[in-house]
Amino acid sequence: MIQSFCEYLQVERRYSPRTLALYRDAVQEFEAYAGGDDTTLVTTSTIRGYISQCLDRGLGPRTVNLRLCALSTYCSFLVRQGILSSNPVKKITRPKTDKPLPKFYTEEAMENYFDKSESMLQDSLGEDGKPDFRLLRNRMIMLVLYTTGMRRAELCSLKEVNFDPHRHNFRIVGKGDKPREIPVPALICEEISLYLKRNREENPDNAEGRFFLTDSGKPLYLAFVNNVVRSELSGLEGFTGKKSPHVLRHSLATHLLNRGADLNSIKEMLGHSSLAATQIYTHNSFEQLKKTYLTAHPRAKNGGRYGN
Repeated sequence: MIQSFCEYLQVERRYSPRTLALYRDAVQEFEAYAGGDDTTLVTTSTIRGYISQCLDRGLGPRTVNLRLCALSTYCSFLVRQGILSSNPVKKITRPKTDKPLPKFYTEEAMENYFDKSESMLQDSLGEDGKPDFRLLRNRMIMLVLYTTGMRRAELCSLKEVNFDPHRHNFRIVGKGDKPREIPVPALICEEISLYLKRNREENPDNAEGRFFLTDSGKPLYLAFVNNVVRSELSGLEGFTGKKSPHVLRHSLATHLLNRGADLNSIKEMLGHSSLAATQIYTHNSFEQLKKTYLTAHPRAKNGGRYGN
């Protein structure tokens, strides 16, 4: 039954391979707890016992809720197949989770990175006047991630045809097969065009027209992108926390919001399915909050002892 469930998620729901693996593992773990793949064991009481065991093992509320989400989808599938009459997970009270604010890098830190990477490119110029291609590619990966807010998977599948230098945008198909256009500043479009020209020179066998390739000429994969971001930001001032593509995505959204972009525009750019997913970026950095406070607060603005 799990195999049929996974085929349903892949073909009809179009879940990503990573989500598919997470859901499969969660259902398999539940079946191991319940004592077999007998669907009569899929009851509210059995699921409550499984969740209690997860919490006793020290799993956090977010992890437990992810397992519950997987089990709920599985139970809905069983209802669809006529095996269950209702979804027992709907009767389960989910553990409460704190919602941490998204981590992000400051604008100053990002500017410092791009200044340093540009300097490194200049230092790597060869006799032909061209910079080291590996350095150029890694910088471009960072630039595209931060400029567009793309997800890792979207970056890995990116091709030259997705970039329109005349209309200054990327046209991609994102999560859930949803197409979207992402605007790109004109100056960055020029930099991208120069990179693509060099990419064709370095990778003449790139028949698929991949935007980025690994050092061995293979298509990008998720872990490779993680490693590039980590290596590019390591040791630089302002990047002491987690170094990941997703934090770059958070950073772009935060910086756009701080500079006056509206939530709907950010939602469309990031490819969120609902505005609720974008509202997590309504936080501000402390410096932005302080600036707003000093500008807007009557007493801070006027400087009077009595608000005069």
